Amino acid sequence: MNHVVVDQFKFGYTGKMVIDGVSLDLKSGEVLVLLGANGAGKTTLLRLIARQIKLESGSMSLNDCDVITLSRPKLAQQIALMPQHENRTSMLTVLDVVSLGRMPHCGWWAPLSKIDQSRVRDAIATTGLESLTDRSILELSGGEWRRMILARAIAQDASVLILDEPIAGLDLKYQYEVLDQVRHLTKQNQLVTIVTLHDLNMAAMFADRIAILHNSKLLAIGKAEDVLTSERIRQAFGVEVSVVEHPSLKTPLIIPLHDFSKMRTGVGHE
Repeated sequence: MNHVVVDQFKFGYTGKMVIDGVSLDLKSGEVLVLLGANGAGKTTLLRLIARQIKLESGSMSLNDCDVITLSRPKLAQQIALMPQHENRTSMLTVLDVVSLGRMPHCGWWAPLSKIDQSRVRDAIATTGLESLTDRSILELSGGEWRRMILARAIAQDASVLILDEPIAGLDLKYQYEVLDQVRHLTKQNQLVTIVTLHDLNMAAMFADRIAILHNSKLLAIGKAEDVLTSERIRQAFGVEVSVVEHPSLKTPLIIPLHDFSKMRTGVGHE
């Protein structure tokens, strides 16, 4: 069983607090979706959890072990991060990049074992990249690139899966397929999975719990029906919405109340 405790994280840039006193308690088999407006600190929080940037104060434990004491190789065996942006200049193939997910386990110079190869094949199949394994990463579309980086994170076979906007750039079919596979892997392997999304309705369907960041703090955390209220969405995003029950899934369904017809007819605009 995996258990992640984030305790009073604080971090800022040049005098501006970006993450201020954020605490989380996450258990095996749970998918937590982070929501918040642009600049709310979602990516920063993920990078702090993955120890890519240094905390100003606070602590984090994974299975009762202080994460700060873990070596980089040990940390990479336990926490896999799919970043939002990454350099595209390499001449590697898709298979090469996904195979890099096994480096924390086999080292940089050792050949992949049969187990490593199996993990790579499974990750490629999970993300629907079988036909692209030999393709140069310079030839990938934006959506194909995102699926490849997700496959690398899955191949890492870590206890904690951190995904920063994993469905950005994907068409609707792959959005559902990727999130469905991530949820399945989380439940099957009892992972702790933390995901950032921008689509509130997708988050309501996908998440076990939702956390909203606002003004560097944790505004709310809990089940979708408790967190995604019209008042809270107005506070976090500055948008008027109506929240109703999805007719078949029974999850919150967020409907923006902005009247786009006025924009089309020019009403209210000079």
